[in-house]
Amino acid sequence: MKKLLLLTALTVFGWANVNAQDIHLGAKVGINFASIYGDNTGSLDPITSLVNFGVVAEMPFSDKFSFQPEIMYSIQGYSIGEDVVALNYLNLPLMGKYYLTKGLSVEAGPQIGLLLSGKYEDVDVKDDFKTVDFGINLGLGYKLKNGLHFGARYDLGLSNINNVDGNSDKFRNAVLQVSVGYFFF
Repeated sequence: MKKLLLLTALTVFGWANVNAQDIHLGAKVGINFASIYGDNTGSLDPITSLVNFGVVAEMPFSDKFSFQPEIMYSIQGYSIGEDVVALNYLNLPLMGKYYLTKGLSVEAGPQIGLLLSGKYEDVDVKDDFKTVDFGINLGLGYKLKNGLHFGARYDLGLSNINNVDGNSDKFRNAVLQVSVGYFFF
């Protein structure tokens, strides 16, 4: 864990030699279509959450390549019939972006998520899930000249989030996100 945090810090701060005038800062908000996949998840259904928001920075290296770190609050989880298991994460995606044409980009990168809370019918279930989640993101984005930007991204969980003693089933997050945002400068 310490090595991963060190690597993340070096990645973010290692790009600090990018000209500060070229860094774009903004915010975004979106909708999550979340579920989990893995062992014995056939009876679990996806959930739709109107909560996915945070801050973004884009650091261009050329006309075609950019680095985009983000800090995002995200409600994820799944449903069992009518009941929802809501898992609230603070996610740190580290996205590499390649511009196919002016404004249109493809993006990919790792993500680390920290579980803030977990609820099932007003019962705290945070201890049933691991605190740290790792995933890989793939997506598309479009940025207008005025700073408005749109995105669609899929977060494929790589780590087992199940933390229930005696249960060897492996569960992983799977989240489709659709967002809109604005770069302030």
